[in-house]
Amino acid sequence: MLKEKVVASLGQQPLLMPAWIKAALQANDRLKLYLTMLQSAAQHAKSPQERSAVDWGRELAQAGLHGSVWLQDMVKTAYFDGQTLFIPQQDQLLEALAADLSVMARPLCDGGQENLAELVSRRDAWLKKLHAMADDEGINPAALADLTRGSRKNGDSFHLLVMDLHKRLNTLAGEIATENLDGAHVWQIEDADRPLVQAFMRGLHRTAPLKFTHPGLDTAVTRDGARLLIQNDIGTSDVHVLVLVVEQRTVSLTYSDLHADRFAFFRQMLEAAGFEWTVFDPVTSDGLNAGKPYQVGKAIFTAADDGRLMEGLAAVASRIVFVIDWNRARKRLQNFVRKPQALALLRRAAAEEWGHMAWLIAGGEHLVFNAMQVVDSEAFRVGDRLDTVLGEAAAQDFLLQLMRISSLMLRQQQPIALVADEARMLLARVLRQRTFEFDLLAEHAAYCHALALALCDALENTTPANATQSTHLVLRAKTWERQADHLLMDARQRAERQSRWQPVAALTEKSDDVADALEEAIFIHSLTLEPPLSGLPAAVNDVLRRLADTTLAAIQDQIRAIEIARHISEPGEAADSELFLQTLWRMLRAERLCDELSRQARVTIVRSLPASPGGLLLASDLASMIEKASDSLLAAGYALRQMVFTKSGMST
Repeated sequence: MLKEKVVASLGQQPLLMPAWIKAALQANDRLKLYLTMLQSAAQHAKSPQERSAVDWGRELAQAGLHGSVWLQDMVKTAYFDGQTLFIPQQDQLLEALAADLSVMARPLCDGGQENLAELVSRRDAWLKKLHAMADDEGINPAALADLTRGSRKNGDSFHLLVMDLHKRLNTLAGEIATENLDGAHVWQIEDADRPLVQAFMRGLHRTAPLKFTHPGLDTAVTRDGARLLIQNDIGTSDVHVLVLVVEQRTVSLTYSDLHADRFAFFRQMLEAAGFEWTVFDPVTSDGLNAGKPYQVGKAIFTAADDGRLMEGLAAVASRIVFVIDWNRARKRLQNFVRKPQALALLRRAAAEEWGHMAWLIAGGEHLVFNAMQVVDSEAFRVGDRLDTVLGEAAAQDFLLQLMRISSLMLRQQQPIALVADEARMLLARVLRQRTFEFDLLAEHAAYCHALALALCDALENTTPANATQSTHLVLRAKTWERQADHLLMDARQRAERQSRWQPVAALTEKSDDVADALEEAIFIHSLTLEPPLSGLPAAVNDVLRRLADTTLAAIQDQIRAIEIARHISEPGEAADSELFLQTLWRMLRAERLCDELSRQARVTIVRSLPASPGGLLLASDLASMIEKASDSLLAAGYALRQMVFTKSGMST
């Protein structure tokens, strides 16, 4: 007689529950695999030419379905006739669904539990539906949706029932567990399992405080033959449960997520801990994730010894807390920075073990909006994003420090009001140090530098053989000039909203004249390589090159002056102020040298091209454009000087 029948005959029904729950959890694994493979069969039938063959052998083996070849065949042989899905193995699938539904529901529906009439009714209803579907030819769209739907707005589904049963099973497992081992509900484990469970819980406890009052992280452990099963409820979501399988010195887990970004986030954390991933094709379920595909993957960790195995278990356990409410934090952060920056913030907060929950609890986006409103009403207008005012780097650093402060203070049980005060002080410090205006100026100067350097290179290598290369350079120069124009438009838009940006816009306009002149000079130079000219005389090239080199050197000084100016914020910084003025005046003196070189160029052009009106005209225009760039640099230099003097409080 089977052990469970012996126990039942003795009237000790509660002793059956651990075995029943273990069997129910195994049935849950099989049911989820059946539904996943059913979805895969439907996708393959819809687009057979687009689907690569997937080997389900490992998943079938882990679910205890080693010899179930019919499931592999189901995915390959399914087809659509109209909108009806035909599966040759339909009878086997329905029988398997009904059998495992009964096993999964048994601890709850047949175990003497109270207040579960609804689950009993739903189980019975679905057993009848599965029986009735066996008489149908194929699976129509409504039936397929009823089997796989994950949304509750359209009524019950088989998938929803499985999720609800699983959730109640987790609760029941905690209630009937025979032992609490370091916070984990365990039953029927071996003595050799204890260090592994303790290692997992050690990692979990290290970061669990970062969830604060948020529910989740309940852990249940049992043994299934040679496998140790560790289950953790990440949060309150029906679908967010993580199950690890430990067998010998290998840890494996299957993870699915409705959000591809959160899946990638969790994957990266586990890869850093030594896990290797196999990511499957995205799965689509009707009513789940708004009909969009969700990601499924398997992670494997193989340890060289028992010590490394326990390190791996602790590492994965310590990462689970950072998935709780992750998507909510990501959305809130995107009020202030772009999505890539928001993702980077969450990765950094997890790596530093600050987490994001404290920031959310302290107010999240409201914490930042209130600080923006209180600290500087002139700097921040209604509708302004944090990164548009502070700049991407400064905004990202502010949010990161705010997440760190929130975590530290709430773990010290400081009042939330004190966190709000810290947020205001932190933002005030950032605003005093802001240099985003100089970021824009530096980026614009970089485009001018690229144009000047390209012109110098072109004048250095002027031969007919370089005509094709010159055409490509003209296209690149036009791209650089347009990107510089975009920065000017950005500065103008900011100046319309905030008066402090008006000097920046004025300076950028003058610098943009430099970019325009250099781009035009590159175009004119390309014309000198066209027949019948095939280049300019060496003497003309030489003097034009010296003119362009002097302009390039002045632009390099402009870049240095901008970098020095970004750090001049208070009166009395003599060293920086002196270095800034030296660099600026060197830049301004270059304009005088360019005037002299421009006159030399005109003399050389007239003497070298008396018989070529076209060459004379182009060479003269080229010299004029380079001189125009140097003149615009002079105007930009004076504008930078005035801007810095105003910023630092120095007299003009």
